[in-house]
Amino acid sequence: MTTTKLDLAGLKCPLPALKTRKALKMLPPGDRLEVLCTDPLSVIDIPNLIRETGDKVEITERSPSRIVFLIEKANGTI
Repeated sequence: MTTTKLDLAGLKCPLPALKTRKALKMLPPGDRLEVLCTDPLSVIDIPNLIRETGDKVEITERSPSRIVFLIEKANGTI
């Protein structure tokens, strides 16, 4: 299991969700994607995306200036 980092700082909705979806498609099941966002709306958009994909997500850091998500790719496909 490997963790890939995706820095989406400075991008505004809907780009963080779209780029996260694209990155997840490239990962094998069981791998993780760490996503750094600065757009406050990503707190809504990223978990909604993950509900659709069936993967697992948790917020590992949340401050006024940044949000970090850790997403684990499930066995299904996006």
